[in-house]
Amino acid sequence: MDLDQSDLEKLDRDACLELLSRAVIGRIVFTHQALPAVQPVNFVFDGTHIVIKVSRAARLATAATGTIVAFEVDEFDAGARTGWSVVAVGPARHVTDPDELRALEGLPLRTWAPVARDRYICLRPELLTGRRVPAWDLHRSPASATA
Repeated sequence: MDLDQSDLEKLDRDACLELLSRAVIGRIVFTHQALPAVQPVNFVFDGTHIVIKVSRAARLATAATGTIVAFEVDEFDAGARTGWSVVAVGPARHVTDPDELRALEGLPLRTWAPVARDRYICLRPELLTGRRVPAWDLHRSPASATA
């Protein structure tokens, strides 16, 4: 197990992609009016792109198009004190190609919000990092648990 300086397990690209494909809710980080903004979204990972469907009137529709954004998914078990987090960074774009739009319509992406969503944004993860908080024996320190 490869640990970082905080004794968290570093996840390789394949593990990050597998966890990304299992998640359904994430947070997209973008710039809005020169300030950082974070918005929770439901999404689907199609094996290459993180796909989000938004309303054309949403600030995310314009702010996260043609820019570099970050996207984070995670899962935690507070009782067991375990969990994982994956961060993807890359360019986001508004999809306009009719053939690509037809393909995206076939994805199992169903929005949760009641507002109609009519615009697809795709994020291509170029930088992908992940960490897992391993289950530690609560009676030993993490450093002694690896010995």
